[in-house]
Amino acid sequence: MSDFSKQIDNRNFLAPVGFKFLINRSPKASFFCNKANIPDLTLGMTVQPNYYRPIPQPGEIIEFGDLKIRFLVDEDLTNYLEIQKWIRGLGFPESSAQFSKLENDPNHPVSADGQNIYSDGTLQVLSSNYVPKFEISFKDLFPYSLTTLDFDATDTSIEYFTSEVSFKYTMYNILDAQGKPL
Repeated sequence: MSDFSKQIDNRNFLAPVGFKFLINRSPKASFFCNKANIPDLTLGMTVQPNYYRPIPQPGEIIEFGDLKIRFLVDEDLTNYLEIQKWIRGLGFPESSAQFSKLENDPNHPVSADGQNIYSDGTLQVLSSNYVPKFEISFKDLFPYSLTTLDFDATDTSIEYFTSEVSFKYTMYNILDAQGKPL
């Protein structure tokens, strides 16, 4: 086997602008999404005692980082309210009826486990020619944080509002363009 056979075939670099984010429960926020991440993974570890020095050993529990997306806020706050109502329904700050309303929302079908509070999502990564290369599939997403919208009459230039939402989820997998695990 020659050293040339070990080289990378595709020498194009991954571009940070080549992505599309889709979330089933919040299509309006995902339409205006302009930033998303592939969350980090952290493998826990244990330490093996040793006479000379402790020896780190790989653990067995993986912690997944948060999924964060940023989206442009539309003038009617439609996409912002879509996320805010989801969070309010999960936390039901005024009454438990808010949770029931979230769970029984006819626009979002009940999942296989009988709950309607989570959503699946997909981060589609595009090639340098904007062709789908692979996707990151998230299971059981739910938002837990939504940033503020700060109005300021002293601004001299117009910068349109963006908002960032943070999600927790149970698992994510990286799949090829045909949906097969990589």
